[in-house]
Amino acid sequence: MTKRVVVVGGGIIGLSVAHYCALKGHQVTVVERGAAERNGCSFANAGMIVPSHFIPLASPGVVQLGLRWMWNPESPFHVQPRLSSELLDWGWKLYRAATPARVAAAAPVLRDLHLASRTCFQEWAARWGNEFELVEQGLLMLCNTDRGLEHEAQTADHARQLGMPADVLTPAAVAELEPNIRMAIAGAVYFRLDAHLTPGRLMAVLRRELQNAGVQLLHDTEVRGWLVDKARVSAVETSVGRIEADEFVLCAGVWSQTLARDLDLTLPLQAGKGYSLTLESAPMKPRLCALLSEARVAMTPMGTSVRFGGTLELTGIDETINPIRVRGIVKSVARYYPDVTPSHFEHASIRSGLRPCSPDGLPYIGRFDRFANLSTASGHAMMGVSLAPITGKLMAEIISDEPPSLPITALRPDRYS
Repeated sequence: MTKRVVVVGGGIIGLSVAHYCALKGHQVTVVERGAAERNGCSFANAGMIVPSHFIPLASPGVVQLGLRWMWNPESPFHVQPRLSSELLDWGWKLYRAATPARVAAAAPVLRDLHLASRTCFQEWAARWGNEFELVEQGLLMLCNTDRGLEHEAQTADHARQLGMPADVLTPAAVAELEPNIRMAIAGAVYFRLDAHLTPGRLMAVLRRELQNAGVQLLHDTEVRGWLVDKARVSAVETSVGRIEADEFVLCAGVWSQTLARDLDLTLPLQAGKGYSLTLESAPMKPRLCALLSEARVAMTPMGTSVRFGGTLELTGIDETINPIRVRGIVKSVARYYPDVTPSHFEHASIRSGLRPCSPDGLPYIGRFDRFANLSTASGHAMMGVSLAPITGKLMAEIISDEPPSLPITALRPDRYS
């Protein structure tokens, strides 16, 4: 049965939901508060597809590591001190979720989501002539300390237990994969199933294909309220008027929490601000994307440019760029790539984005119990691009009253209500 579907949020998650809903034959409207061309996570991210990221943000030791890092203004993690009951509640929930048992339960869920999403990306690349530059050559987890390599080798062993290839490499073996780059490393882990793409191109292709499919894209449109009739949402009030529909999906990133709260729904999220620095003329020409393990910095080749991204800064809804955090990224890059000096970043394009982080490190995907026609797809943290296609596919199945193609019990949005 054809339904009228309103998707609130026009980032990579929202557009993916709209795409798969349109494929099911639904009439889709996307409501986006920002302009068509803008900054933000969907455009400024590292563009990685990462089955290697099967360990959630809430993992053993993450709280202690965060406390140690937060006093260093240039560290990969920072919490802006502020009186916020929501931040304290979120932190307590993260602490409760950061146990070995929770990680063991979450790992196969994230593995299956990432692998299914990877298949979707392959289908998109075949259908659209790979305009978004999908490169399936794997990812290098670079370590510049023996201790860091030992830790990543344990993750590699965990990956193999989950059925995913992961190879621990010597510096010489890494040099064979990247012969044109000088690196200061103790070794690396090579995750063969990972891939990368160019986010801006992906967003442009998705917008074009949605328009071709008859999806209505409303940019610069703000949600101002909801109309509710008992256990159903009947319409959404926006800055351009009221929009009625049969189904509503919250895909507004960190703003999903506020929109859910307007309906007396609990959706714990914190904005994890990250930064990206794009070099149009980089002194290196990498083949593979990489993560600088100890520094928590990503490096991705994107056409003729190279993008570095990193930090997790819990500052609330604040998209300003902190030069101290940027300086931390720049300094860390040189520790792994000696030929990339701070001077190379003088003309870099610097952008920030707010990642929607759930306390347990798992996204929210599915219907709310309280409303028969309200769903959400949010809380993907640093995995938004990687999990976008499978999120869209699952949401389209749910809206079409079909059984989801993957188990989503662990992802239910009411798990903290």
